[in-house]
Amino acid sequence: MSSATHGGPSLPQERRVVTEIPGPKSRELFARKRAAVPPGIGTTLPVFVTHAGGGVVVDADGNSLIDFGSGIAVTSVGNAAPRVVERVTRQVADFTHTCFMVTPYESYVRVCEKLNEITPGDHEKRTFLLNSGAEAVENAVKVARHATGRQAVVVFDHGYHGRTLLTMTLTAKNMPYKHRFGPFAPEVYRMPLAYPFRWPTGPENCAEEAAAQAIDQITKQIGPENVAAVVIEPIAGEGGFIEPAKGFLPRLAEFCRENGIVFIADEVQTGFSRTGHLFACEDEDVVPDIIVTAKGIAGGLPLSAVTGRAEILDRVHVGGLGGTYGGNPLACEAALGVLETIEADDLTGRARRIGEIMLPRLRALAGKNPLIGDVRGRGAMIAVELVVPGTRDPHPTAAGEIAGRCHAEGLLVLTAGTYGNVLRFLPPLVMPEHLLEEGLTILEKAIGEV
Repeated sequence: MSSATHGGPSLPQERRVVTEIPGPKSRELFARKRAAVPPGIGTTLPVFVTHAGGGVVVDADGNSLIDFGSGIAVTSVGNAAPRVVERVTRQVADFTHTCFMVTPYESYVRVCEKLNEITPGDHEKRTFLLNSGAEAVENAVKVARHATGRQAVVVFDHGYHGRTLLTMTLTAKNMPYKHRFGPFAPEVYRMPLAYPFRWPTGPENCAEEAAAQAIDQITKQIGPENVAAVVIEPIAGEGGFIEPAKGFLPRLAEFCRENGIVFIADEVQTGFSRTGHLFACEDEDVVPDIIVTAKGIAGGLPLSAVTGRAEILDRVHVGGLGGTYGGNPLACEAALGVLETIEADDLTGRARRIGEIMLPRLRALAGKNPLIGDVRGRGAMIAVELVVPGTRDPHPTAAGEIAGRCHAEGLLVLTAGTYGNVLRFLPPLVMPEHLLEEGLTILEKAIGEV
């Protein structure tokens, strides 16, 4: 894919390291950041970006880095996708905001119509729009509680759902997301996730045993009749790109149907072609009652959505849902541009192709390097879990060292995982294959050195 098609004609799709990383201009800007921004806002790689698109980000010092992060799965269509840029530019000249709850506009309705059409299931649906993934998850829980008249919410080990009070409570990991931020919201219950690599009796037993254990705990500790919603990521994102063992999600969905529980799929990170399906639930034909989307929805503009069964969403009283900025017209136009790009350029197929390139190389590397305990993922959502050689003990130090070596060579990679020992890869779906291959070569070298 050429830079003329994705990311603008003036941005060469090449890695270029002209200074140390970060360079002097980025270091100067980072000093200003430290003086103006609290340290709680962390930074993976302190280079300050001036241009980005296709498969690269260009920093203030002129370095062009291969992007294996996509802004944490946000810029799947690229950082300056032409259809997105064109629509947003046109809209910003017309008006930037009116508040949809005051005087509505068509683009909001069109986004909702499209999401009702393309999300899993052929039932009648409704959609409303918000600003962030956390806000959407929180609203999905609100809707489920209202519709069922119940209070309890079930979530899972290794899950990440956001940083608001409720979504921080739903999130499993203490540091850095929950540490000293309590007290947390009530009526949230955590169950085991079917984590094949770490399941005590082995991956072959994982789905059946994890589902049975979760259902047993829900039945004994809460009572299904008290559960409003089960909230789960089809692939656990921040928890380490954990793909639940096959059969686990369908069994949970079946349990929810049998007991009148709203099954909520948090597809904030997995949605919009990232996994080689338009939505990750489709891999096992799971049809959620409510699906929550954000990140890749609008090419980097703040937008999220709650899409669900009409009979559930229609029960909320007038005025019970909304927000001042939710479904801002610029973000809606960006989302329409994203959806056009995914369809026109077959980015779902492109995600599958990225997986076909990455997974064999990473699995071959795992066969030679005992640091790699597991290689997993689907489409363009891939991870390696690092362990102390000869054990399954997490090795977060190695993850940090490898990421640092990649950054120094001009490859942006992210770490993740409950234990901090996972390297996660989220390349833009429009990344040229030569950059993907070059990035993998840098990664292989960094892992070999560590």
